[in-house]
Amino acid sequence: MSDARASVENNLGRVGATFLDTASVVGGLAVLFGGVLARLVRFDFDRRELFLNLHKMGVKSLPIVVTTALFVGGIMVIQAAPIVEQFGAFGLLGWGAGFGILREVGPLLTALMISGRVGANNTAELGTMVVTEQVDALRALAINPTSYLVAPRFVAIVTTLVLSTVFADFLALLGAAYAGWGLLGVEPMSFYNGVTSGLLGLGDVFHGLFKSFLFGVIIALSSCHFGLSTSGGAPGVGRAVNAAVVVSAAGIFLFDYLLSFALG
Repeated sequence: MSDARASVENNLGRVGATFLDTASVVGGLAVLFGGVLARLVRFDFDRRELFLNLHKMGVKSLPIVVTTALFVGGIMVIQAAPIVEQFGAFGLLGWGAGFGILREVGPLLTALMISGRVGANNTAELGTMVVTEQVDALRALAINPTSYLVAPRFVAIVTTLVLSTVFADFLALLGAAYAGWGLLGVEPMSFYNGVTSGLLGLGDVFHGLFKSFLFGVIIALSSCHFGLSTSGGAPGVGRAVNAAVVVSAAGIFLFDYLLSFALG
């Protein structure tokens, strides 16, 4: 009887600890978001850091975004090819690929790529600055870390993800069009006619871009929060990067489900 009671108490303790840890993370993200918004509204952030981070996070991410998008478009056509041939629905190939790319695959996969490359790197940089006391040095010099470090990176990550999604959508459709031409004999113009025939519209494009904006906010907040809360030296930096990537991915999938359910 005592063993069963102890087991129940241990399980309840683990559930309680998990709940408190989750509440701590969510609260920390909310506080950080409020601090960033307060600085952005007043334009109280370092412009030079913003442009440096836009180049580092955005321009240098283009090669991986381009490669991923082209192959994703081709993979979608490869998966759809047997059904298209079976039912002879060659005219709907453009609509099917476009619908999936613009509303789901483009924003989602681009967000995961940016999270793995940009979010993890941002967490490691901020975490290293914390454990080497560079953030404390900024405070000693009366420089607000949120204005100097967090706000520029927040804007850079969100901007990078939205613009990368635009590039990824276009390139994924390009890859899908030429994969359909090579595998199914569907001319690229027929493919694009299917995309723009009225079955798809600007609403589908903005649906995906709104998702990418929200995903960018999630990645930026997670990477900055866990970076600034790093402790424990070099191992702590590794734990912070791992936590940021996991929380970003979980948040992306959770909000993708909620937005898909709410917006249709």
